[in-house]
Amino acid sequence: MSLIDADARLMKNKNGFAVAYNPQTAVDSEIQLIRDFEMTNQVTDHGLLSPTMEGSREEAPDGVLEAVTDKGYQNTEDMARCLEDGIIPHVIMEDGKDGYEIEIPYGEAEADTGSTKREELKKRLHAGKVPEAYKDVIADMRVEEVLRKVKEEPEGTEKPKPIYGTAEEMQERAKAGYFVRDPERNLVYCPGGENLRQKCIKKNGNIRYDNKNACRHCKNRNKCYKGKGEWKEIDFTKDKLEKPCKEWMEAEGKECAPQAPEKAHYEKVKVIKFLLKPNREKMSQRMCLSEHPFGTIKRAMGATHFLLRGLWKVVGEFALFCLGYNPERAQNLLGFGKMMELMAAA
Repeated sequence: MSLIDADARLMKNKNGFAVAYNPQTAVDSEIQLIRDFEMTNQVTDHGLLSPTMEGSREEAPDGVLEAVTDKGYQNTEDMARCLEDGIIPHVIMEDGKDGYEIEIPYGEAEADTGSTKREELKKRLHAGKVPEAYKDVIADMRVEEVLRKVKEEPEGTEKPKPIYGTAEEMQERAKAGYFVRDPERNLVYCPGGENLRQKCIKKNGNIRYDNKNACRHCKNRNKCYKGKGEWKEIDFTKDKLEKPCKEWMEAEGKECAPQAPEKAHYEKVKVIKFLLKPNREKMSQRMCLSEHPFGTIKRAMGATHFLLRGLWKVVGEFALFCLGYNPERAQNLLGFGKMMELMAAA
């Protein structure tokens, strides 16, 4: 728990863990200037490629951009959004992989194959046709029928009201034998009085939480977890806010309220499947692009950590870092005299 900055999150780095923020930058490959940035407190980079590239895409609405990223951005839904917006994601692959299997909904439409406008690219992809701009990175595009599970909501039933109060109220609820998720702070309160933090986001969208150190030293371990592992891991969907701990309630002599069975049926739907094959030569450029500005900001400019607190203040602080970095980089490329001459002409 951070008592200093409620917006910061516990994140893993090369030295272990730190309470931190996760800034994203879009760096120009030709001149290494920071074109745009996105300040986040998300623990991982999953799903952050398309929002980080959005500003750069707006500057070139009729062109196609290419982005190179590391393995931390391996999220097929995010890659699909990039392709729909006219951005080719060259995400570094695991050894032995030839590409990423992408799936998007089918939608019959007429579109200009040669156009690079985002609406035309999106129409073409969902119609199962490879746009000309993507012919080198998309292969094996096909239309398939698949079964999809559709949940049924019983008529006349009201959805239970979520437990969404103060942290103290959530902790009291947890003590009754529940795992309670706090969506604003992105953590889970456990019955033993500890906080479980986000470990990862699974491919199905579920968020996994754990706290290895707390579980290993928990006095109530046998009341909560009797598995073979050393710690408890629990998954939550984005809409789920609490889960009962059956073992805890049984140990306390309480009855666990039975959950209503989920009613669902399966329907056949058409989807588009294709293989995204990033360019390996372009992927090798990543270290020369993204690491260079961060290294300059940290070492040459001395900005090794944030001084302000709160997400919006940190956004402003990082904007000042970029504002300091870009002119320094431009001066190194052009020379001071040429840069002043261009600025005066502008």
